[in-house]
Amino acid sequence: ILTKDKKKNPLPSSSREELSRKATISMGYFYFQWFWLLMSVVSSIVLVFVLKIVVFLWWRPRRIEQHFSKQGIKGPPYHLFIGNLKELVGLTLKASSHPLMPYSHNILPRVLSFYHHWKKIYGTSFLVWFGPTARLTISDPALIREIFILKSDCFEKNESPPLVRKLEGDGLLTLKGEKWAHHRKIMTPTFYVENLKLINERRKVLSASCEVESAEEKPYDLLEHMIRANLKGPNHQTITVHDMVEECKTIFFAGKDTTSNLMTWATILLAMHPQWQELAREEVLRVCGARDIPSKDDLPKLKLLGMILNESLRLYPPAVATIRRTKTDVQLGGLDIPRGIELLVPTVAVHHDSRLWGHDATSFNPARFAQGVAHAAKHPMAFMPFGLGARRCIGQNLAVLQAKLATAMMLQRFSFDLAPSYRHAPAVLMLLYPQYGAPIIFRKL
Repeated sequence: ILTKDKKKNPLPSSSREELSRKATISMGYFYFQWFWLLMSVVSSIVLVFVLKIVVFLWWRPRRIEQHFSKQGIKGPPYHLFIGNLKELVGLTLKASSHPLMPYSHNILPRVLSFYHHWKKIYGTSFLVWFGPTARLTISDPALIREIFILKSDCFEKNESPPLVRKLEGDGLLTLKGEKWAHHRKIMTPTFYVENLKLINERRKVLSASCEVESAEEKPYDLLEHMIRANLKGPNHQTITVHDMVEECKTIFFAGKDTTSNLMTWATILLAMHPQWQELAREEVLRVCGARDIPSKDDLPKLKLLGMILNESLRLYPPAVATIRRTKTDVQLGGLDIPRGIELLVPTVAVHHDSRLWGHDATSFNPARFAQGVAHAAKHPMAFMPFGLGARRCIGQNLAVLQAKLATAMMLQRFSFDLAPSYRHAPAVLMLLYPQYGAPIIFRKL
């Protein structure tokens, strides 16, 4: 009987309470340990994150400034997080607040105001901070040749902002490495000069009969060629449907805007300088007649018109600057440049440099191209409206052909002057454009 009672009540109530209390303490201690372990992990993650931010926003910029300062490269001081953005915005707003003097082509202080301002203080090569991103300005043609040609494997195109990539597409303009080389190889044959000449021939047929007759020589259609590459299979030069869409966006953006940009500035310049307009018209009428559409054989004979277009591209290049980023540590003209530094080549500053182009560098003088592009300046790398090297604009020949053809037809049929409302105010919004438009008065001949 006693044994059964003990089994029913093995412990007194006080003992059970003690065991319960100890179990509660044990569980509390267990949870306490896990809590502190979790807090330690979270604290470590936060600490690493904070350290990375400190390194990115403060320590690395200071080290870069010291690295270049030892080599004689200065620049405006870095400010935490914002870099030189405050000064950049201020200089840009001040420069764009009023138009240029009429017929002035000295556009550098307006379209690259920060470069014009700091060049006078620090020289042609200086360090400028776009937020925590360092950019080293390079305008020496010899160094430009190293960047784009001699040591091009050491550099890559910088990343475009997301909004820009949405507009221009993720095509040749933004691709890098093997994918860029693969797409370039597929698309390049479309832009061979002989294929571009067919555009003009087909246009003449359309104008005459509104029908496109079959030709023995089939034109090299870009979209058709990309589709064929997509269907060939894995053992050939393939390109996905997504890539085709992105390349079409790129071609539309680059082809439409850059060509129209060139024609806009060429028309403005011919309206500003009627003597050159008349000389160009005389050449067009002599070579092509008063109404005949210029043929593929006529276009190479329009040398003066080609000189005028080159001078337009020199004074008003579509892109006012080009940026490349170092993929590895590299030496450039005696400078040690670490990996990850962006190099800013101010195209418009090089095009307007009196040391390269003479005392009339900011004047409209197409005659400087009389002996060709290679002999127009004191250095062959001084003229780069379409870029240089392997990444030179794939549609360069097409843009010039279209502009020459359209300008020749315009000169055949019209004379033109600037409207009284025209305000000369070049500005940059991805490309160089007239801020207040280009009102032109056309008079039929």
